[in-house]
Amino acid sequence: MTSPDGTGDVEALRAEIDATREELGRTVDALSNRLDVPARARERMARTKDTAVETYRESPPAVIGAGVALVGLVVGLIVLRRRRATARRNR
Repeated sequence: MTSPDGTGDVEALRAEIDATREELGRTVDALSNRLDVPARARERMARTKDTAVETYRESPPAVIGAGVALVGLVVGLIVLRRRRATARRNR
């Protein structure tokens, strides 16, 4: 309700402005977080590391086996590419 001197409307308007400012502040913070690519990349790396550590703690032999298999695959691909490059040069 409006008081005779109109302060009720003023107070309601101020409260609405304060609420709008807070909402705008939250929106700006959310947009800033989305646009901060380096921080998001660091956060993603931290989560990936935590996942890897947790997986290793739960099953060390499986993680070690997967790591060895991955290294073997990479070495195999390198050797295969070098052989193909050598074979092409010798033609």
